[in-house]
Amino acid sequence: MSPLIAELLGTALLVLLGDGVVANVVLNRTKGQNGGWIVITAGWGFAVAIAVYSVGSISGAHLNPAVTIGLATIGTFPWAKVPGYVIAQIVGAFLGATVVWLTYRPHFAATDDPGAKLGVFCTGPAIRHSVSNLITEIVGTFVLVLGILAVLSPANLTQGSDWSRGFGPALVGLIVWSIGLSLGGPTGYAINPARDLGPRLAHAVLPIANKGDSDWGYALVPIVGPIIGGILGAVCYKLIWQ
Repeated sequence: MSPLIAELLGTALLVLLGDGVVANVVLNRTKGQNGGWIVITAGWGFAVAIAVYSVGSISGAHLNPAVTIGLATIGTFPWAKVPGYVIAQIVGAFLGATVVWLTYRPHFAATDDPGAKLGVFCTGPAIRHSVSNLITEIVGTFVLVLGILAVLSPANLTQGSDWSRGFGPALVGLIVWSIGLSLGGPTGYAINPARDLGPRLAHAVLPIANKGDSDWGYALVPIVGPIIGGILGAVCYKLIWQ
């Protein structure tokens, strides 16, 4: 399998399980309705771990433009491959969100709240304040990229040997879970431009009854913030750990 196909499929799986847990919690008449924030954050953490396990050996399982751009910034990933990876991630996220809609289609129809329907696909702020929302996404993605690079650093892999290698993706999932629990309240922690943009595009084009608008006025925050945070996290890792 080519790395680009792996990134597409891995990001699709990530969004399928991540947006899927949101659908299970917020849409009407599901088995998991009103499951709460702990269920959503846990579901996203597990989604990341499963996706990384699935394609990590093929593409490195970036699954996130912020990770790809951050790695390229510090010279550990070629800039020439960045556009292909980012496009694959966005397309994969779009496809994953589409499958969520197909899976929960009767529950979308049973849900009247357009905001709940949009929330299945993409993030939105609890309190709309563009600067604060941007800072939140920068901080969350900084923690994500710095945490991933530190946990999966050669020193840890060497010292931990097979234990560290085998648990690496699970530890990445724990990082995402921790970010969701601690930093996810203000914006819903996109921390991934593809995870937000691909599903937002799906929301815009899918025939979802009474869906409302796709909130494009906010869409730049979960794109720009994570990219800045990813670059800062990668640079910090390089300066301190390397």
